[in-house]
Amino acid sequence: MSRIRKFLAEAFSELRKVAWPTAHQVRVLTVLVFGASLLVGFYIAFWDLLFTEILKLINPA
Repeated sequence: MSRIRKFLAEAFSELRKVAWPTAHQVRVLTVLVFGASLLVGFYIAFWDLLFTEILKLINPA
């Protein structure tokens, strides 16, 4: 039981040393991640559509 208590005490001690982001930083970075994900999604969708249409021209079914 003392090992668990020691582990938790050390874990909380380390968490106090972490440089946590501010709420503003979290919002900005979240928007950035969503924006980048959207751009990558559109990029992949564009090439997928393009290659699908090319394959339809080569092999119409």
